[in-house]
Amino acid sequence: MPKMIKHHTNLSARGRLAAVLLPLALAACGGDPIEDDGYVPPPLSCSATDQKAWIGGYMNDWYFWYALSPRPNPAPYATPSDYFDALLYQGTSVSFPADRWSGTTTTASFNSFFRDGETMGYGVSVAGAEVTGQPNAPLYVRYVDPNSPAATADVRRGDQVISINGRSAADIIANEAYGELVAGRPGDVLRLVVRDNTGDFAINVTAATYALKPVPQSSIVISPLGRKMGYVVVKDMITQADGPLATAFADFRAQGVSDVILDLRYNGGGFVSVGRTVASYVAGVRGANRSYANLLYNDKRAAANNSSYPFANPTNSLGLPRAFVLMGSRTCSASEQVINGLRGAGVQVIAIGDTTCGKPVGFNAQDGGCGTTYSAVTFESVNDRNEGRYFDGFAATCPVAEDFTQPMGSAGDPLLVSAANYADDGFCPAGLRAVQRAPGVKAKRLRTEGGSGLEGMLAK
Repeated sequence: MPKMIKHHTNLSARGRLAAVLLPLALAACGGDPIEDDGYVPPPLSCSATDQKAWIGGYMNDWYFWYALSPRPNPAPYATPSDYFDALLYQGTSVSFPADRWSGTTTTASFNSFFRDGETMGYGVSVAGAEVTGQPNAPLYVRYVDPNSPAATADVRRGDQVISINGRSAADIIANEAYGELVAGRPGDVLRLVVRDNTGDFAINVTAATYALKPVPQSSIVISPLGRKMGYVVVKDMITQADGPLATAFADFRAQGVSDVILDLRYNGGGFVSVGRTVASYVAGVRGANRSYANLLYNDKRAAANNSSYPFANPTNSLGLPRAFVLMGSRTCSASEQVINGLRGAGVQVIAIGDTTCGKPVGFNAQDGGCGTTYSAVTFESVNDRNEGRYFDGFAATCPVAEDFTQPMGSAGDPLLVSAANYADDGFCPAGLRAVQRAPGVKAKRLRTEGGSGLEGMLAK
């Protein structure tokens, strides 16, 4: 069995609070769209006809697979979003799988998340993918956003969900009804019955807008043989991560860590520039004169928009020869780009967990001018060695199954324990090994398991 690790920080026990939260009088912020070099002027009007004409022109000019995608008559489609979906590439080329990433969201929620670092909802996510087709299996809370209404109500990772809004966990699993965890508006109430080691109890959570915490955790971990390792969770690649990352790596450098553990297991992506910052703290001088990522557009946009993001060398970067990455099927997009970018700079990536989602493509998101933002795939990403197209995801060096009853980053977290043991002896602990998804086998994409539901790799 693997040896346990030690932390410089201790987790203190807290009393369980079953609370009914008062709704906050806040809403997702709207405003101007995020600006970048790919900005496209809005349609002439918000009539369905003008919006569909705009979508057709935008997709024909910017869409990465415009030459391979369908070109249906827009007239029969009831809504602009329906027409957008009809234009998506269906996987007719052996070089690329079908487009399962392009989509739409409200401009208000997009700007709130990616610009303001806020989101509206309950803030609780469950481990639904792990129990697909197993309605009698326990359904666990896997993540609670630190500043969310769910956190205030004391919902915790490891709580077993008994029911959601009166529907049993078995019914939720059988019907993949995780949409129950998504709030429609501030003031909506989520009624949970959960179980912990004290028994079953009900918790009501009232939806509100709350600030994201993109770097919720960092600490110094001591391996069984005494190696000092810096551990940091990066949940969202948004600009609000910059300050906490600087603080974490300043501490790592001051403490003289010999290794870094990047916990990206629930990182669905965000800005290329923020992922570049994460990788640059690890690579330091090893990234000199190397490209972290090259973004390659279609033949219409290549001359104007192909771009390179060189590695930086931020203050307190470490210049390490290797990095440990905790990952899984929810490690996607800009977080996978960190793995690929580090490898391109010659940094050894020791991947702990399960195969990543497989998304080497990204967006120049466009505000359609009528309340909807369109995120169509506009580029693919490759590293300094021109490596990309990892549509099957990255396989784990050390396959390890999660234990949702253990806090992330704790001395009982099997992914962290495996990384610390591997750092000492170069082996994956036999007692924690798991069977990972085979290359080419996609994790079932659920409609949602809670949380913000926003992800992607954005050219900014």
